[in-house]
Amino acid sequence: MKLKPNILSADILIIGAGTAGCFAAIEGAKLSEAKIILAEKANIKRSGCLAAGINALNAYINEGETAASFVDYVRREFNGVVREDLVYTAAQKLNEVTHKIEKMGLPILKDSEGKYVRRGKRSIKINGENIKPILAKAVSEEKNIQVINGINIIDYIYKDEKVIGAYGFSVHEEKFFVIYSKAVICTTGGAAGIYKPNNPGFSRHKMWYSPFNTGAGYAMGIRAGAEMTTFEMRFIALRCKDTIAPTGTIAQGIGAVQVNKDGQEYVKKYGKTTTINRLYSTVMENENGRGPCFLNTKHITKMEESDLLKAYLNMAPAQALKWIDSGNMPSVKNVEIEGTEPYIVGGHTASGYWVDTNRQTTLQGLYSAGDVNGGSPKKYATGCFAEGEIAMQSAIGYIKDVEISDLDDETIYNKLKEVNKFFENSNSFYTVEQLEEAMQKTMDEYAGGISKNYRYNNKKLNIAENRIDEIIKIVDKLSAKDCHELLFIYELIDRLYVCKVIIAHLKARCETRWKCYEENADFPLRDDVNWLKYVNSVYKDGKVNIIFRDIVRKDETYEHKN
Repeated sequence: MKLKPNILSADILIIGAGTAGCFAAIEGAKLSEAKIILAEKANIKRSGCLAAGINALNAYINEGETAASFVDYVRREFNGVVREDLVYTAAQKLNEVTHKIEKMGLPILKDSEGKYVRRGKRSIKINGENIKPILAKAVSEEKNIQVINGINIIDYIYKDEKVIGAYGFSVHEEKFFVIYSKAVICTTGGAAGIYKPNNPGFSRHKMWYSPFNTGAGYAMGIRAGAEMTTFEMRFIALRCKDTIAPTGTIAQGIGAVQVNKDGQEYVKKYGKTTTINRLYSTVMENENGRGPCFLNTKHITKMEESDLLKAYLNMAPAQALKWIDSGNMPSVKNVEIEGTEPYIVGGHTASGYWVDTNRQTTLQGLYSAGDVNGGSPKKYATGCFAEGEIAMQSAIGYIKDVEISDLDDETIYNKLKEVNKFFENSNSFYTVEQLEEAMQKTMDEYAGGISKNYRYNNKKLNIAENRIDEIIKIVDKLSAKDCHELLFIYELIDRLYVCKVIIAHLKARCETRWKCYEENADFPLRDDVNWLKYVNSVYKDGKVNIIFRDIVRKDETYEHKN
């Protein structure tokens, strides 16, 4: 095979047609007549984190809560190191975007008084199995949005110190895309598949985060020299063992508490009950010989059990089928729980692009939103909607005084040659799968994976750094026989660049601020005097250069100054 150039142009290019990307596109169509291209690696109808649906909107301002109290909650959960301006500006829009998605057709459960049914202080229940098709339909109704499915964007086009578009290739046809635009909005999500997963072999993609989100947006920004933030704050989910199904539906829905093998409640022994502490306490109980650990469900009624079964058939059928197949329904046997491998995701933690309050990255012409954005944890789906809108509003303001730029033929040819070489390589000694396993094994054993109870030290991180660099050199020799195999090569390349930044950030934060998420065995204590700051980085000439930034409060408007 050999890809052939295909030149396109738009006023605004959105990379990733997931949660934030769809909302950004819809907002752009409402606000202007700008031509928008929405580029999606898969198909917009079932792509991204919402592909299989969700059963709650986990960021909503219920009665008794405010945008300011939401910021306070997020700050407490993450020990002070969050971008309060980003959390606050997203929180101000949470209810507004919820009403918009409801008008698009999303069923939101209501009580007898017509109010949304709460699931905790900041969450409401929905019937969200078709949330992605609903978003896709809303996008299709806008005449100035062109959706391109099956296109894998691989790098930004950077010229005259600004982003003027992006390169990509079709996963179905022999096409190499050069897309010019006045502004680019990156909404590609976070990164899964970085660490060795819970389930090996053919089940390795049974994981918490979307396995198709491979850190592409992060990697493109890293390679282009964008400033990134807080990659050391990894996310590790507490899930039902083996199926990796959600635990929140059981814990919040029926009030099930966590117990060890002896039936003892244990979370409060380890401090305040937080998302992180529920995971950390479970890891410690297992480490100290008091595992396995469970959600205590044996007390529930048959009605509650029936509701649980329906909920899991809807969102995680593997768990419901496990109950039915084994005969061990939750009223008969407690549900065993465990942590997942670490992920990098800016919607639950704070890893991603360093942006200003308007969601502009440090590269002129490039904006970002959703899971790919750093600094604002616990944004979830509605926060991603909000950031998509904010990024689009900023981009529309930016393009008023911008003309579309282009490249000379030689530059395009050189980039195309870089891609086509994978079709020309022959007799590659390794496969993509082998190198992916080597990467995951390295990160697991030397950069705080699940087999090491998420701990690491500087000596191990140095080993990880060297091994990831070795794998990157080998990747250049891989071969592909079609566009599908080429896709796997680029997904691996992107993950490896994300690995480099994770390792550098883990080394840079010389304390332990978030147990399990970031647990440095060389520095086991929290140190607010020296480390109440953001760990940022810029990649240049093969090296990840660390930058430290001061905390930004919710009443500040942050702009890039250097």
